[in-house]
Amino acid sequence: MPGARRQTASAAAEDRSVTDDALLAVRAAEGDEEAFADLVRRHAPALVRMATRMLGNVPEAEDAVQEALISAWRKLPEFQRQSTFGTWVYRIVTNRCLNVLRARRPVDPLDAAGQLAAPDHTASPVRIAESHAAVDELQAALSSLSPEQRACWVLREWDGQSYEFIAEAVGISQEAVRARVFRARRCLTQQLGAWR
Repeated sequence: MPGARRQTASAAAEDRSVTDDALLAVRAAEGDEEAFADLVRRHAPALVRMATRMLGNVPEAEDAVQEALISAWRKLPEFQRQSTFGTWVYRIVTNRCLNVLRARRPVDPLDAAGQLAAPDHTASPVRIAESHAAVDELQAALSSLSPEQRACWVLREWDGQSYEFIAEAVGISQEAVRARVFRARRCLTQQLGAWR
């Protein structure tokens, strides 16, 4: 029973958060800057993490999120509330990241993948070398994915989002999301086969 109560409490907190977001979004759409600031404080950390994983560069991710949030503020009166504010703003940030990725030359490295390395293995120089080699391989493998595959894979594997959420955030069908995640996994598995 304690586990069920925890799940119920967690679900209730999530429902409150969505309701609070909806109320804040309505107030922000009416021009309440503090309500929008509350929404930004609530969602910005997760958005920056997601953008960093997609773009592989913290300053570039922060810029993309900032531009997306400015766009969200401007478009807030058009927000139809057919989805949650969180999904809507994820879609804006995802689209901004996709635009940045498409504008890049294909050979750009992912500098931030080093931040995603396994636990620190300072006790063994061999482990350190293996970790660096694995990060380099991951950078190369992620760079080989199309921007759309990378977006779907990052949202699914690193952010733990549902296929339904990703479909809404990226603006494609759930079947297309599943296909992109599958192709990304297959590509990464092939390229990182030596590390399995």
